[in-house]
Amino acid sequence: MMKILITGISGRMGQAVRQAVESNPNTVIGSTHDVGEDIEGALECADVAIDFSFHGFTPELLANAVAQKKPLVIGTTGHTDEERDAIYAAAKQIPIVFASNYSVGVNTLFWLTRKATRILKDFDIEIVEMHHHHKLDAPSGTARTLAEVICRETGLDYNKDVVHGRFGNVGARPQKQIGMHTLRGGDVVGDHTVIYAIDGERVELAHKASNRGTFAGGAVRAALWIADKPAGLYSMQDVLGLTD
Repeated sequence: MMKILITGISGRMGQAVRQAVESNPNTVIGSTHDVGEDIEGALECADVAIDFSFHGFTPELLANAVAQKKPLVIGTTGHTDEERDAIYAAAKQIPIVFASNYSVGVNTLFWLTRKATRILKDFDIEIVEMHHHHKLDAPSGTARTLAEVICRETGLDYNKDVVHGRFGNVGARPQKQIGMHTLRGGDVVGDHTVIYAIDGERVELAHKASNRGTFAGGAVRAALWIADKPAGLYSMQDVLGLTD
């Protein structure tokens, strides 16, 4: 029976992960944690940690996990470049699943986006995402991942070629550009759409989440998967075998 540490336990995702752990016959809650509490002791009581807390807490979590050689499943988003670098460095010493979204459906969307972009790379490509009004970061980590997938397939650069919304007399749309559009409102759990458009036709790939249970269940699946893996940085695509 795997013992899991749930960080950010008081948050929406923390509570969803609690329910997912308790409903899985192969896992139990080893410990829980909120920012400001003792992370060292909480890690000692668990086999794997699932983190949906706050990006500023990630460096402290990484340091303690490396010291105790505990695998991590990180679902927190909004990391700075320095925090992401810290994740990459820690993954040289412990196994880490780092994903912007743990939904099986969303990861299928990532895979479909990769395949579609290879075929439709001459189309105009736009991304639209919507979340609840409590969400702090924009665009969502999932939308950023979709853009990164597209950039890898087209040779574009995220920092140079992704345009976050448009305003004013911006002129004609360049072909080598990805539009990123963020919507916030209500209690939307997460909607993501990738639009491919060219004269005469349009293709849309979309995923809509109606509750957080799908993300939490995927995170528990990732925790069970990573328990016996060697040090390295893994994605949910690896967990699901969607790497071709």
